[in-house]
Amino acid sequence: MSHQSDLIAEDISAYLKAQEEKSMLRFITCGSVDDGKSTLIGRLLYDSKLIFEDQLNALEADSKKMGTQGQEIDFALLVDGLAAEREQGITIDVAYRFFSTDKRKFIVADTPGHEQYTRNMATGASTADVAILLIDARKGVLTQTRRHSFICSLLGIKRIVLAVNKMDLVDYSQKVLNDIEVEYREFAKDFGFAEIVSIPLSALKGDNIIEKSANTPWYDGPTLMNYLETVPVGDARQAADFRLPVQWVNRPNLDFRGFSGTIASGTIRPGDKIKVLPSAQESTVKSIVTYDGDLDEAVAGEAITLTLNDEIDISRGDVIAGKDHPCEVADQFEAKIIWMAEEQMLPGRPYLFKTANKTVPGLVTDLKHKVNVNTLEHTAAKKLELNEIGICNIALDSRIAFDPYGQNRDTGAFIIIDRITNSTVGVGMIDFALRRASNIHWQALDVDKVARAEMKHQRPAVLWFTGLSGSGKSTIANIVEKRLFARGRHTYTLDGDNVRHGLNQDLGFTDADRVENIRRVGEVAKLMVDAGLVVMTSFISPFKAERRMVHDLMDEGEFIEVYVDTPIDVCAERDPKGLYKKAKAGEIKNFTGYDSPYEAPERADIHVNTAEKSAEECADVIIEYLEENGYLTANGNGQR
Repeated sequence: MSHQSDLIAEDISAYLKAQEEKSMLRFITCGSVDDGKSTLIGRLLYDSKLIFEDQLNALEADSKKMGTQGQEIDFALLVDGLAAEREQGITIDVAYRFFSTDKRKFIVADTPGHEQYTRNMATGASTADVAILLIDARKGVLTQTRRHSFICSLLGIKRIVLAVNKMDLVDYSQKVLNDIEVEYREFAKDFGFAEIVSIPLSALKGDNIIEKSANTPWYDGPTLMNYLETVPVGDARQAADFRLPVQWVNRPNLDFRGFSGTIASGTIRPGDKIKVLPSAQESTVKSIVTYDGDLDEAVAGEAITLTLNDEIDISRGDVIAGKDHPCEVADQFEAKIIWMAEEQMLPGRPYLFKTANKTVPGLVTDLKHKVNVNTLEHTAAKKLELNEIGICNIALDSRIAFDPYGQNRDTGAFIIIDRITNSTVGVGMIDFALRRASNIHWQALDVDKVARAEMKHQRPAVLWFTGLSGSGKSTIANIVEKRLFARGRHTYTLDGDNVRHGLNQDLGFTDADRVENIRRVGEVAKLMVDAGLVVMTSFISPFKAERRMVHDLMDEGEFIEVYVDTPIDVCAERDPKGLYKKAKAGEIKNFTGYDSPYEAPERADIHVNTAEKSAEECADVIIEYLEENGYLTANGNGQR
């Protein structure tokens, strides 16, 4: 198979030792559709003799069945593994391949060229050190070339190989290469790339892949393989400030306590002074423990366990940094976000934000603008769609230790997780902390929620009425409040229509505005619960995520979801405000139940149906629930 096959047979230990000591380069291939990315990787593996015989036999057979090169080998089939890719002749998913040469180990990510798969390209670029940007010599710099270059710069790739492919189709013209290089360098001058190397190639013919091509005698630069084998790797990470995100507190017995993780950047030695963040506790390194024994020094990329000379409190999610150059700590940031989900990103919607070692609830508080990746223009927006990139403000529920992404890719990046589906919906890069957040602190108050509730002889809570327009939410909430008021209870009703006359009068009925509507109401309801009140809220609140957000704002037992489950045909027949008639006529847009969705609760605390029961009977059910669960007790203390 490869250059190492004889050593494998003669001395496997020596072979494994040699592999262990090699450096590792991660790189991606990217560019527009049909520029030859997969063919290039296949040719790279083939000419380096890095393909097993059975793989070669399968490749030859597949090339005859579904290849695009007639009777010749179609090298793209080595990495285009999905059936859809082979049928269409394109790359859809990110295909990763590992290979090695005498000098280095490699992991290459073949990323898709189609615009709709931009998120896949971003995934491949997130861990790469080098990007091979392919350009069809006949077509020059295209829109997708610009898009992928911008994403590479966004994700911190500093070295670009401008691989001008299909030179055989332009008679190996030096002028073609020079014109493309001049145009590209002018376009990319503000992207912060440390190096751009242009190489004329023919992936199909093998020109300048492994050996210098006789077809380009005017080219005196490196071949592609020569560049990949010699480009510096890891120097910047090792020279950076020390960062160890703690993944695990290692306590195998009472006599050992260590802190395990993979070094994100920098170097550490026994005796070095460290600071733990966000707590800011300090100590010195006692030892660096690994499976193979203690180390005198550890560098970026190594998985280690640190023991310290002091007993200080450190948990998973903390970051151990050098004492003199610690990372920052904050809970509010400006960040760039690449959105990767079919469902749009809406400011105010709650998500989970996962850093290298910590997952924290939070939300996007503001979408400042989105970036047109074709023109790099900034445009106003209220939401992000699939594959769009935005500049956002983010607020987390707790502080995290971080570095700006431009300084450290490991401690400056995060992924965004949907709280309902638990799927990854976005990736983000922190620009900086919002300094104002560090100057705002909670003011201690002597009169608290418990005291206010005891004075009112009740348990505070929010009764969150949700259901379609015309289901009877407001009618039932009004009856419940009248009955509670008659009993001397302290209440307030936040009604959807009433709130839109004041607090939320600036909001419309788009999905983004609906999210912000509920976020504001949730914060107001929280304040009223803190005042010891029983609060009724009557809102359609169509999205599960926002109802969950309000639930999470409250303490245990303070959020009571009341689902007024009335069929839409019954609601439309009632149509007390004439809204269904207008929606059907097209006079109202984004009307829930017609052209805007309603996500019904799956496990509401109280479930009533006004098609089966009168509003008074539904109110009876709710009052009974409050009585049975101690919300109306004369000696209520505000706790369940």
